[in-house]
Amino acid sequence: MIKNNFIIGFLFSRILLSQDYEVKGFVFFNDKPVFGASIYINNSNKGSISNKDGLFIINNLEITHNELIISHTGFISKKINLDFSKNIQINLGKVNLISNESLNEIVISGTLKPVSKLNSPVPIEVYNKNFFKSNPTPSIFESLQNINGVRPQLNCSVCNTGDIHINGQEGSYTMVLVDGLPIVSGLSSVYGLTGIPQSLIEQIEVIKGPTSTIYGSEAIGGLINLITKLPEHSDKFSFDSFTTGWREVNSDFGYRYNIGKSINSLLGINYFNYSNPIDNNKDGFTDLTLQDRVSIFHKIDFNNKISVATRYIYEDRWGGQMNWNSNYRASNKIYGESIYTSRWEVFGKWDYNNNLKLQFSLNDHNQNSVYGTTKYDANQTIGFVQILYNKLLRSNDLTFGLAYRYTFYDDNSTATFNESDLFNDPDKVHLPGIFVQNEIKLSSQNSFLFGLRSDYNSVYGNIITPRLNYKWNSIDKSSTIRLGLGSGYRITNVFTEDHASLTGARDVVFKEDLKPEKSWNINLNYVESFFLKPGVIIDFDSSFFITKFSNKIIPDYDFDLSKIIYQNLKGSSISKGGSFNINSTFSTGLRINLGGTFIDSYKIENGLKEKPYLTETFQGVWRVSYKIYKKNLTIDYTGNAIGPMLLPLLGPLDPRPRYSPFHSIQNIQLTKTISNKYEFYFGIKNILNFTPDKRSIARSFDPFDKYVSYDGEGNIIADSQNPYGLKFDPSYVYASNQGIRWFLGIRVNVN
Repeated sequence: MIKNNFIIGFLFSRILLSQDYEVKGFVFFNDKPVFGASIYINNSNKGSISNKDGLFIINNLEITHNELIISHTGFISKKINLDFSKNIQINLGKVNLISNESLNEIVISGTLKPVSKLNSPVPIEVYNKNFFKSNPTPSIFESLQNINGVRPQLNCSVCNTGDIHINGQEGSYTMVLVDGLPIVSGLSSVYGLTGIPQSLIEQIEVIKGPTSTIYGSEAIGGLINLITKLPEHSDKFSFDSFTTGWREVNSDFGYRYNIGKSINSLLGINYFNYSNPIDNNKDGFTDLTLQDRVSIFHKIDFNNKISVATRYIYEDRWGGQMNWNSNYRASNKIYGESIYTSRWEVFGKWDYNNNLKLQFSLNDHNQNSVYGTTKYDANQTIGFVQILYNKLLRSNDLTFGLAYRYTFYDDNSTATFNESDLFNDPDKVHLPGIFVQNEIKLSSQNSFLFGLRSDYNSVYGNIITPRLNYKWNSIDKSSTIRLGLGSGYRITNVFTEDHASLTGARDVVFKEDLKPEKSWNINLNYVESFFLKPGVIIDFDSSFFITKFSNKIIPDYDFDLSKIIYQNLKGSSISKGGSFNINSTFSTGLRINLGGTFIDSYKIENGLKEKPYLTETFQGVWRVSYKIYKKNLTIDYTGNAIGPMLLPLLGPLDPRPRYSPFHSIQNIQLTKTISNKYEFYFGIKNILNFTPDKRSIARSFDPFDKYVSYDGEGNIIADSQNPYGLKFDPSYVYASNQGIRWFLGIRVNVN
């Protein structure tokens, strides 16, 4: 009898489980349907996406599936418990979402005030923290490799210094902000980027094209704004640590705490260590710079009115011959490049009221370094303060700004040496500025923005930069067109921005006093959202651009192989091209992000047209993510593809290829989530095992040029010991020497 009851009960339970359970409803916000919301059943592979009427339907459910989750960018995720005990079909009716006022739904970089990305008259690309989890890296520098049109560029095979290229332009043309403040610039643009841990970032905003009108000097080619986490939106405790097959170890620790009811604080500590010299290409040099780095970040928010953040970073890095150690620092026996970096930052804001805001930052960067026998000690202090006033007047949105930036820079190079009076003369630059912009709402579908900025540089005088932007969107906002025209400028400092000038391999020559570089840019952006059927959304974003530079400074490596010659270009430099991004979301848990950028960059001088070094003609990126809801397992496949780039050879006899090959770096990762608190991830980086030419370092066996001969005019002689007429040089670099490697990590988040 008991056995029969068991069998009957078992069969009855299977009948219940096999019934076609269904749930449907409408997703709304402020009495308007929300299209594109993701709806899925927790711990299952069932899901859907709301259509233009907000409708969603999920069927073929099992009775054990009892938790429904609704999420959408800009809204707080909603959980609903399902009860199928009374009916196999549940109609939830209208489900109202609550707006999420976090930074995920707004952008700041385009207009200096919070607006939704959709309403911004300036095209901005936004990448949140989850985007970067698909390919974990120890710093922001490596994280950017999967953003379309943005390429981290290594500039030295020995110490692995790098910068960020946007649309093929040199890294010194990219302005990097932290919370909208100019913190990473000048001296810190060389090693400062690798010191920013990925775990501190809530989202990254990217603008391609000049933004000097609102951000001043350096924003000539593009802008990257790193938005740090808000204490009130952070986990109570977080921990993220991973290691790789190369024995790299990266650990992040985060802790949120409150002081009273109105003060929220966030403490973040990052530690990265790589102490395992590897020489897979057998050139006698380390393939990857050894690093020991610690970064401490603290942010405190007072009643959402005043926010103050501090960060300190210390790094000890070296690269060189495999048997180098600190005893050989600055000696001519064994070659090494050793850099000690100590840096602190203070930055924040004060929102006096809805109209008036104060922003400020202060940072000091100290670098103690040697490149072979060349010593380079430098110190840079930058202070910045800005007052913003915003006023709405009917259809006009006016913003006024007053800014002041002070830069102190001192080093032991010729950059700060007064040759006429023979004494050290540190640079002290005062840069006050004033700007105004007005966004005019012509209608619900049309808006126009005008901006004008005037800066007075204490060395170069007054510089004016205007911009115009126009935006049109369809009535349902599924289509958007943006047209922009803008100007930018940049004051250069070679020794702080161009690592090649410090390697000791070549002498640096300035043929003239360098003038500020300027640019004009035209950009056309088109965005379209397609809702093909319930559960499928495709966003298409395309841009066409052309930028013309004047007074551009392009280092000349070819005129004299023993020198790098700097001077303003007498002609013009043009960069033009187009890009596209396709973002697809499927209710099955599949997400596909594809992007491509085509670039035609060249300079014209004395009637001759030439391509610049290290500028690709094509870049492609992708991210394919598939979440298996039932298993709480996510598979991520990421990668990029880079077209050929012109490389700096050392003369007509140099046997190395003139162009880099078309190459691709691809990665795969599996992530297992347990109880929404623990994530275990494992993957393989560079699965194609791509590495650059093994001869990236010219004459690596003779780093001090002991066996290089010269003629009476200083030219290198090709002889039996030097048949190609070369000298030691590590600047022939376009990709990392790291090949295929595994990684393994864990994340812990406690709210």
